[in-house]
Amino acid sequence: MNQDKVSKLSDVAKNVWTEDTARKNVKRAYEPSYGERWNKTRPTKTIVFWSLLAVIILTMIVGFNWGGWVTGGTALKMTNDAVTQRLSLICAGQFNQDPQKDQKLTELKDIRSYQRNDYVKKHGWATMPGEADANNKVADGCAKLIVQNSQ
Repeated sequence: MNQDKVSKLSDVAKNVWTEDTARKNVKRAYEPSYGERWNKTRPTKTIVFWSLLAVIILTMIVGFNWGGWVTGGTALKMTNDAVTQRLSLICAGQFNQDPQKDQKLTELKDIRSYQRNDYVKKHGWATMPGEADANNKVADGCAKLIVQNSQ
């Protein structure tokens, strides 16, 4: 009986051994490389549409965040601010040409900050050549410049 067990075990060991050698001799099926599979792909209209949409959105994100793009409203505001700043400098120059500027500077400093633009408009410093009235933003910027430069 012991002999039967030994022979059965040896038969099992032989079968396992032959299966391993059989696996080594089996040829693997041909698997195409990634490059070959990539060359065979054909995009569908849906994939092309969503890819283009993603590229458009990504371009807009990059353009507005890092590319310096702005909307029309932002460009208009930037232009108005730049013009106001330049005209405020001209207004401050007109103030410096006033013969009584020292007296008027002390009056301007004594006035509350929200009333200073009215004071500048009253003396005509914020009225640009060729214009009938002064601009409120220019007068406000001019008053700030005059007070800042005097300190």
